[in-house]
Amino acid sequence: MQSVYERCCGVDVHKKKIVACLVVGKKQELRTFGTMTKDIREMANWLVENGCEMVAMESTGAYWKPLYNVLEVLGLEVMVVNAQHMKAVPGRKTDVKDAEWIADLLRHGLLRASFIPDREQRELREISRYRKSLTEERARENNRLQKILEGCNIKLSSVVSDITGLSSRRLLQKVVGNGVCEDEINDLLHGRLLGKREELLLACDGVVTKLQKKLICAILDHIDDMTRRISDMDGIINDEMQKFEEAIRAIDEIPGIARQSAQNILAEIGLDMSRFPTDAHICSWAGLSPGNNESAGKRKSGRTCKGNMMLKTTLVQAAKTAVKKKDSFFKAQYDRLVVRRGANRATVAVAHSMLIAIYHILKDNTPFRDLGADYYNQFNAQKKISAYLKKLTDLGWQPTTTSAV
Repeated sequence: MQSVYERCCGVDVHKKKIVACLVVGKKQELRTFGTMTKDIREMANWLVENGCEMVAMESTGAYWKPLYNVLEVLGLEVMVVNAQHMKAVPGRKTDVKDAEWIADLLRHGLLRASFIPDREQRELREISRYRKSLTEERARENNRLQKILEGCNIKLSSVVSDITGLSSRRLLQKVVGNGVCEDEINDLLHGRLLGKREELLLACDGVVTKLQKKLICAILDHIDDMTRRISDMDGIINDEMQKFEEAIRAIDEIPGIARQSAQNILAEIGLDMSRFPTDAHICSWAGLSPGNNESAGKRKSGRTCKGNMMLKTTLVQAAKTAVKKKDSFFKAQYDRLVVRRGANRATVAVAHSMLIAIYHILKDNTPFRDLGADYYNQFNAQKKISAYLKKLTDLGWQPTTTSAV
């Protein structure tokens, strides 16, 4: 088999140990290093001295990141590969064998590199993903609060939509205090909840023990702390993404995508679309394309491929919002598919279309243009008319003819 790299290195990365296999022509050299920065620099200098052309390692958790950071600074070409794409032969599993196998695959050009953005974008990803984790944790705390209130016979969620809103928090402070009194409830409510005064009095009449009151206070304090931390992350992200402002505004024009979603999307894909040759490539990388499942010339049903989960979940959530906008292409696409493919598949298809639109907005610098709800009616109009007339006839409808006067 033809060799692509004359001098290359396969690396098996672990938490405390790195095994490197350097291949130079027909010779190979194995060395073991630690994972401290000093040890990684020592390995990097060894590779530079031997004229290594390419380094390959599998993406095992977060252990590849320290190695990648040092090698990137020193100007070495590094390839991070999906572990599923380079499984070794069963029964020959050791750290040394893994390093040799990676080096052999790399030498013959049989590895496919994962997309690794630059250092700045990797840091933006970490911030946006941390904000998402905080938001999810706050949602879990809200669910815990709801569970505790149900155990206290407090049926607040049966009356209000948000048990952590302004009026709800005031009511909960009274619940963990001396209880909600009829005389002072008007001072606790605002807006439309004033019309639910009697219902809220009944909902707040529960059986709350001292231990449950302490637990409710602890959960509310944790929710407030999460809210403060999320606000701090919003400030950091807004400051660090100033250069993305024009792209954020352009993507924000797409139905279903708000500013925060646009920030998360750009943190994942960046502004440079040249790394994705076509919109099909970025959709496949995001995990929004159907998997390949073909045999004997027949195309079978294939599940969507694995991809960037942060990007995929953000787009799917945005798609669920976009399909609610009337007279839009996304709603027309959803309505067309949901009948025969189901809600989940139709939502993923809308997310796929949204990512295609984002790709061309960033690559071609063109504004978003909604194709409209009647987009699909422009094709095969006569065929559709005949199909609808056939359905009406099957239901018993008879066409009426009018005589000419």
